[in-house]
Amino acid sequence: MQHAVGSPLPPPHQPGHGPAVGWSPAAQHPGPHHPRGNPPQPAPGLPPHPAPGFTGAPPSGPVPPMPRPPVPPVPHPPTPQHASVPPGTDTTGHVPLPPGGPVAVPSASPAASAPDPAATTLAVLLIGPAGAGKTSVAKFWADHRRVPTAHISLDDVREWVRSGFADPQRGWNDNSEAQYRLARRTCGFAARNFLANGISCILDDAIFPDRPAVGLGGWKRHVGPGLLPVVLLPGLEVVLERNAERSGNRRLTDEEVARIHGRMAGWYGSGLPIIDNSQLDVPATARVLDEVLARAIASPPKW
Repeated sequence: MQHAVGSPLPPPHQPGHGPAVGWSPAAQHPGPHHPRGNPPQPAPGLPPHPAPGFTGAPPSGPVPPMPRPPVPPVPHPPTPQHASVPPGTDTTGHVPLPPGGPVAVPSASPAASAPDPAATTLAVLLIGPAGAGKTSVAKFWADHRRVPTAHISLDDVREWVRSGFADPQRGWNDNSEAQYRLARRTCGFAARNFLANGISCILDDAIFPDRPAVGLGGWKRHVGPGLLPVVLLPGLEVVLERNAERSGNRRLTDEEVARIHGRMAGWYGSGLPIIDNSQLDVPATARVLDEVLARAIASPPKW
């Protein structure tokens, strides 16, 4: 705490000594050090200290004012020096973060006999209807890779909107489409930034082969040509059973599930790899996904 200029700080209160009555600024500015045996001399302008036993009256007349000692100037703190950061580089503290760019097509190492997707930085898009197991497979796959991997679910990002959430189950309109496009673009930006910093990504979304608004084109535009799409399409009975275990706005009616599943069948013949995981548990589906991705790295699908 700093007091007014010219008024030094009072001494701290000492327990057991009472308040500093009669404190003078001179106590805060002691004079030069005196060797042992040479008692200090009284300050100029003050009467000498009375001898022991002196009972005389105080001197008559006004007491001359005590001169105020000069106050030393307060030095300004040095200006902190910061490490220079190259222009255009996004930083968190002092850790440089490379900016995200379009994800390039992955390439297999020429020395390797077969691509190893578990040790390759990838951007994967897992497609499928509600109840196909996309989220469970994506999380398991991301958890068991030998390289850092993130899972980004479009449904999760859409539900970041709390007040005013446009639920597609209540009807697909301009508002729900706008929020879907915004969530897809947000996922794409996140994937590009993760990939630029050496972290793989697996995204999941229920997109249709016959609907451009929720199709592959937007994902390719926001992520890049290196995005590897894989379709997860179990049988209708399996999808209905898994959908029945859901709750909240993630659970659809049986009629809606059947309609979406029928439209997803359009991915057959599209050239994209399709995994029928009707008889596969989550770990087995993740192993098949690695096999599919190894082939996609060696020969990227054209889409």
